Amino acid sequence: MANQVIISTNIQQTLAEAIGRVKHDKLFLLADETTFQLCLPLVMDIPHIQNATRIVIGATDTHKTLDTLSHVWSELSNGGGTRHSLMVNLGGGMVTDLGGFAASTFKRGIPYINVPTTLLSMVDASVGGKTGINFNGLKNEIGVFNAPDTVILDTEFLKTLDHENILSGYAEMLKHGLISNDQNFAELLNFDLDNVDYPHLGQMVGTSVAIKERIVEEDPLEHGIRKALNLGHTAGHAFESWALSRHPVLHGYAVAWGLICELYLSCIKTGFPTDKMRQTVRFIKENYGTLPITCDDYEELHQYMTHDKKNTAGIINFTLLGDIGDIRINQTATKEEIFEMLDFFREG
Repeated sequence: MANQVIISTNIQQTLAEAIGRVKHDKLFLLADETTFQLCLPLVMDIPHIQNATRIVIGATDTHKTLDTLSHVWSELSNGGGTRHSLMVNLGGGMVTDLGGFAASTFKRGIPYINVPTTLLSMVDASVGGKTGINFNGLKNEIGVFNAPDTVILDTEFLKTLDHENILSGYAEMLKHGLISNDQNFAELLNFDLDNVDYPHLGQMVGTSVAIKERIVEEDPLEHGIRKALNLGHTAGHAFESWALSRHPVLHGYAVAWGLICELYLSCIKTGFPTDKMRQTVRFIKENYGTLPITCDDYEELHQYMTHDKKNTAGIINFTLLGDIGDIRINQTATKEEIFEMLDFFREG
């Protein structure tokens, strides 16, 4: 967990205060090429930031690699970083994951602050202390649990996002709604994603993050209830990996499609109400479209699921629901049921 998650309405003041709270000899700022252009201007007037050593990395998940990590370590080292330095990660989930991992391992760990700039990173990647990189063709294969000192959430950054990236983050909010209660979930299904009301979205982000924080506090290292946050992700990560070598998709889109699959499994295995499943599937298909898989891809998708970090002894582990807010962790499914689920995804 972060020591502090702050919902900000004045990013310059909030970030200046957060930096000021951490004693440090040198400040580093990590951004990717996109956030360097679009988001850095929003914090450039802070004196601390003007004096920071900037490290810029390639944008998108394709750069979430050992090479990029090595580059960040080199920049920290060559820039005179010590155990008493501080790092600010300004960017989406890729930047906060990789930057958090770089900070957690440089000199055995320096403090860091996350300033997530995408909806996805605000509601997912920035809270919970998970850091990491992709390795050997697998997502987030190497990493550590280590919480940032502070996470600052400011919806001002969301205005820099295109519609697809708003949708990508919104999928994680849908997941948080499904594991909380009917009222939260209904609000999410009724929100107009085509004409975004940013102040309202900011309030919903606050609710979404609070749901995640509550679960992470209860189970920081994912031995039990934190697995609730994996809803949609067993199938979702498989879709994401499948798409990587063909036409990469945004993480949230893969999660949204994963929710369709896992709500179907929840209907047949744990009694999730069919009408709520249908309503959710309709919302997802209207907003996210679908992924063009065929029966010929089932074997490969199944293989990806067997490699998932959440498995034990090669048994594919799902988080399912008995109803909205009724979480059933450590559920399994046979290969036959998984193929049925994929049939439903294509035709349902």
